[in-house]
Amino acid sequence: MKIGIISDTHGHVGHTMSAVEVLLDRGIKTVLHCGDIGSPEVVELLAGFETHFVFGNCDWDPEPLQYVMREMGLTCHDQFGDLTIANRRIGLIHSHDPIKFRAVKSSGEYDLVCYGHTHATETHHEGRTLVLNPGALYRVNRHTIAIVDLETMQVEIIGIDKPSL
Repeated sequence: MKIGIISDTHGHVGHTMSAVEVLLDRGIKTVLHCGDIGSPEVVELLAGFETHFVFGNCDWDPEPLQYVMREMGLTCHDQFGDLTIANRRIGLIHSHDPIKFRAVKSSGEYDLVCYGHTHATETHHEGRTLVLNPGALYRVNRHTIAIVDLETMQVEIIGIDKPSL
């Protein structure tokens, strides 16, 4: 099973629409959003997927985001998500709390830890845990998302070159 990971959309509808197009083209059914969602419109764009969200430091008013998530049947994990998908335990965090982030990624309890906040694509292992930042869809020179094959734990970073709007 392959999942999509996005982060730091900051309400940018055009880049998010382009990312959604790529995810649909790849047959992705499940998406993890690592925070700094930015607007209810971004949440609505992800309604066609089984989407899990965490909030970031720029999600100052979470109530409108939570409302749309509930209306669309999507899952909000507040500041931290502890998920199991395809027999893989996944930690979902924005990483603006460095103490919590260090504890999660070094705990050895997760197969995959997905995070955002830095707007920089990054993958590495901490023990058995694959730690992944998909990059960002806003405030970067190259907009990126990630796809992870949960069977092989292979990561593909995909550039999102043009907004749909």
